[in-house]
Amino acid sequence: MSRSNIHPSAIVEPGAKIGDNVTIEAYAVVKATVTLHDNVVVKSHAYIDGNTTVGEGTVIWPSASIGTKPQDLKYKGETTYVVIGKNCEIREFVTINSSCQENSVVRIGDQCLIMAYCHVAHNCEIGNRVIMANGAMLAGHVTVEDFAIIGGMTPVHQFSRIGHHAMVGGLSRITHDVPPYTIGAGSPYKLGGLNLVGLKRHGFPLEIRKSLSKAFKITYRSGLRLSEALDLIESVVEPNPHVQHWIRFCRSSQRGLIGCQGVSSHSTSEEEYDELEEMLEERV
Repeated sequence: MSRSNIHPSAIVEPGAKIGDNVTIEAYAVVKATVTLHDNVVVKSHAYIDGNTTVGEGTVIWPSASIGTKPQDLKYKGETTYVVIGKNCEIREFVTINSSCQENSVVRIGDQCLIMAYCHVAHNCEIGNRVIMANGAMLAGHVTVEDFAIIGGMTPVHQFSRIGHHAMVGGLSRITHDVPPYTIGAGSPYKLGGLNLVGLKRHGFPLEIRKSLSKAFKITYRSGLRLSEALDLIESVVEPNPHVQHWIRFCRSSQRGLIGCQGVSSHSTSEEEYDELEEMLEERV
């Protein structure tokens, strides 16, 4: 690449791998172990450290800090990584720490928008086309699936997950897993139902939205234990990839589903279960 794309006051250490047509503005710092793919823009005063790879077309805005040591006392100098996908916007003062545990990765997918002052901690996994509004904060080991939106000033507890197409309102507090395709907000967090506007915008047909609505109602409104509710969904809701993802996400929850803490924990008798199944087939 032409040196004209690197400002004379920028510091690019020997060993850094710089692709074609990369722009590095004044006073930015790129350390020796960093890889910047083609058409990356690193704006003034950004700092990129560690074993960090930035995908093609991504823009790092002023004063962002990426790839630095994780804020975890367990970290003992292991080799860890940050991988950022293509065509992302990493805005001003965002902090993305490196991971913790040997060969572990903080991963951010393609076309993500991470707005100013957001924080992504160690061992986080962020999918494609995720939006984090200003000041949203992910603790360690958080997973955010594709197309999720996290509102501003929202902290997400470590090991929590936010599912596909979920929309989390600003000033919320996420302490458990947020199911895919839902919308909610608050502290304590309250689910409002499906993210219908988002699903329509992304082209989900009516039949898929109806089946997800059934899955949501059975999970949150039936009064069944979660395991029983998911069994019922499998038996009465027409299967499709999105309903199957709902079931997989809910079954694999380690922290528990947000908003499910009030769902009945009593064991449902076989007679009660059959009666509920018949009712749901007719009404849900």
